Amino acid sequence: MTRPQATAVGFVAVLLWALLALFTVGSAPTPPFLLNTLCFAIGGTLGLIWAAATGALSRLRDVPLRVYVFGTLGLFGYHALYFSALRLAPAAEAGLIAYLWPLLIVIFSGLLPGETLKKGHIIGACFGFAGAALIITGGGAGFSATYAPGYALAVLCALTWSGYSVLSRKVGTAPTASVAVFCLASAALSLPMHLMFEETLLPQTTLGWAAIAGLGLGPVGLAFFVWDIGVKQGDIQLLGTSSYAAPLLSTLVLVIAGVAAPSFTLLWAAALITGGAAIAARASLRQ
Repeated sequence: MTRPQATAVGFVAVLLWALLALFTVGSAPTPPFLLNTLCFAIGGTLGLIWAAATGALSRLRDVPLRVYVFGTLGLFGYHALYFSALRLAPAAEAGLIAYLWPLLIVIFSGLLPGETLKKGHIIGACFGFAGAALIITGGGAGFSATYAPGYALAVLCALTWSGYSVLSRKVGTAPTASVAVFCLASAALSLPMHLMFEETLLPQTTLGWAAIAGLGLGPVGLAFFVWDIGVKQGDIQLLGTSSYAAPLLSTLVLVIAGVAAPSFTLLWAAALITGGAAIAARASLRQ
């Protein structure tokens, strides 16, 4: 697979993640760790079936344990934080804060050996975080302590996924099929956490179960496999640039579905985050 082809495959994950917030809201009242368990079990099982069908199953025995630990912590940590954030704060606002990860990927990529952090990266970061601040303060209406825990988890969510994506370069020789093990291990970690800290609540409607199935098949399933190909074999900075479509697409989906109301605050925040990301990406591409 060529570098441009791998980058294009990775972009499929961006399109799938545009549905993540909508499906997460639709899966209510399922608590975060139980949702993690169900979705990762679906995604991991399908991944193993794919690995068996393509003959990649035997290669999983040769993957070092540290790679499995790294991948599991990345997937489990990100989604536990993401699902929790959307339960504790409005979906559109928490989702946009979490989508600071494309900007952070560009910045972290610039800090890797052989790369430099340019002025454009700094300016882009300021724009992006200005957008996040606009969301948190409600467009100048004041900080809402009610949603502070959700906003904080969304910030941690962005840091977790950007760190996982950039550091995936360090384990570039691990087969993409290993993502199936990441998923199943994340499900296994989530189940005891659910049993210890959460009440078992499941959707009461067919639509709710469809949302969980949709998460497991797409945003918490196929997306990880195509993203793994993209960040390991493609142009990670160009892929990061394309990822900046995710917050706008995600918010647009929420508005169309009637989950979030369109507002100028949301519009300006999306513009700031996306614009800042584009500035940072331009600096990286020039480099």
